Amino acid sequence: MNKRVAVIGAGPSGLAQLRAFQSARQKGAEIPEIVCFEKQSNWGGLWNYTWRTGLDENGEPVHCSMYRYLWSNGPKEGLEFADYAFEEHFGQQIASYPPRAVLFDYIEGRVKKAGVRDWIRFSTTVRMVNFDPATEKFTVTVHDLKNDRMYDEEFDNVIVASGHFSVPNVPEYPGFDRFNGRVLHAHDFRDAREFAGKDLLLLGSSYSAEDIGSQCWKYGAKSITVAYRNAPMGFNWPENWKEVPKLERMDESTAYFADGSSKKVDAVILCTGYKHHFPFLPDDLRLKTANRLAAADLYKGVVWVYNPKLFYLGMQDQWFTFNMFDAQAWWVRDAIMGRIAVPSDTATMLADVAARVAGEDAGVDAHDAIHYQGDYVKELIAETDYPSFDVDGACEAFYEWKEHKKQDIMGFRNHRYRSVITGTMAPVHHTPWKDALDDSMVSYLQN
Repeated sequence: MNKRVAVIGAGPSGLAQLRAFQSARQKGAEIPEIVCFEKQSNWGGLWNYTWRTGLDENGEPVHCSMYRYLWSNGPKEGLEFADYAFEEHFGQQIASYPPRAVLFDYIEGRVKKAGVRDWIRFSTTVRMVNFDPATEKFTVTVHDLKNDRMYDEEFDNVIVASGHFSVPNVPEYPGFDRFNGRVLHAHDFRDAREFAGKDLLLLGSSYSAEDIGSQCWKYGAKSITVAYRNAPMGFNWPENWKEVPKLERMDESTAYFADGSSKKVDAVILCTGYKHHFPFLPDDLRLKTANRLAAADLYKGVVWVYNPKLFYLGMQDQWFTFNMFDAQAWWVRDAIMGRIAVPSDTATMLADVAARVAGEDAGVDAHDAIHYQGDYVKELIAETDYPSFDVDGACEAFYEWKEHKKQDIMGFRNHRYRSVITGTMAPVHHTPWKDALDDSMVSYLQN
């Protein structure tokens, strides 16, 4: 096989793709030449933590939206690699909600074992991808940032695995230009200790607002006010935490809300989401979709319907993460290697997209959404040799997690779940989450 395949990004999705091809080669198959382009100097994508915000050391937009004290906000039993259990990596079962450093170590362990680092060109960002219908090949223009050199290479297939939680959606509100405190997006949030003793306003009502507010509460913020546009999160928050209707305006020190209330605040954190952003793709190759479980214009959730030589990984809103990326990567690998037939007509692929959108729209709650995505993961796995695992069991862990959050939003991370890969029950962590101020890997893994 003399095909060449470009993978854009070496985060969890891109690394899943490299592992998928390495798995096929390990089993004796002839695989294409794989070249992965990663603009950061190390792998891990969002999990490659940096203190930097704005621009990186090469003047490129910082990819990382990770913050210093982040812990998994869902049980690890729902994201465990089917071919690389937590127990294999750490030599023991660990508690169900690992902090950032522990999860990065786990992600890295699998690809170190696979030996795929040589396939990655680090500090190399993709500037443009073009497709020539005459040759049926892509020209990928990249910038070697260390040597400040631009060059082109040709590929038969391109896989976009650059993620969609790194380019912030930053709204404008009247008075932001007059406010004397700090205004920042969640993308630029790094350390909750910065806001100890402060009155904080968070805009948004999803996971970023929930978790960043919780981090700031844990590390000593004076008060948390969360302004929502549609509906409050509605958890049983601590007494210094309040949810209010949407922000209307601000002045030098005070925020004014739609219900007529107001609050003096020291800083505003915009937990207002992210954009699917692909500046390296022309219009005819560029995905434009809302952040939803059924992404637009992707057959099987991965094939660009207008050019089936182009693939996207991990572009859906997510309950499942690492193992869903694996399911997608194994499927994409087999499509590229001719093991899976991709429809030759656009109409058939668009019908598949429409059916997936309708399936998502038929759901009424989070339980339905989890089940919907679990079925999607099972569908892809059934068509490849990715190790089967108890997807329904992972769904059950997610259902339990949702209930635990309703019971105690500041204590749900103290629960434990059973691995759907090994069947082992996780231990209770040695320190309740709210008291675990040192979340280093050494501290977390101590008995």
